[in-house]
Amino acid sequence: MSNYHVVMEAAWLVRDVEDIDDAIGVAVSESGRRLNEADKEYVDVEVGLTDCPACGEPFDSAFIAASTALVGLVLEIEIFNAENEEHATRIAKSEVGGALRDVPLEVIQTVQTEEGEEEEA
Repeated sequence: MSNYHVVMEAAWLVRDVEDIDDAIGVAVSESGRRLNEADKEYVDVEVGLTDCPACGEPFDSAFIAASTALVGLVLEIEIFNAENEEHATRIAKSEVGGALRDVPLEVIQTVQTEEGEEEEA
């Protein structure tokens, strides 16, 4: 059994918003609240980055049209005692997906970690 760090991308829809910063704030806040209500405080939520097609520089993954925003969130979770990478991915999607119903999730990275390894702040 191994431990894994799983990173997922989520597409969060925010209605009735006119500013990118407000849309990002609402998306992070709402997703965090839903995860906390489901006792999933251990899931890290951040805004994703998208590369600019013109210059290649990364910018916040958010887009507004008709007062509706689509915000790309990055969700990170540690999975312990998984049989393999695929098993860790299924566990992560189940844990997060149960709390964030009707939110599209896609696993973008799964990395095996060593037992006892801790993240540095």
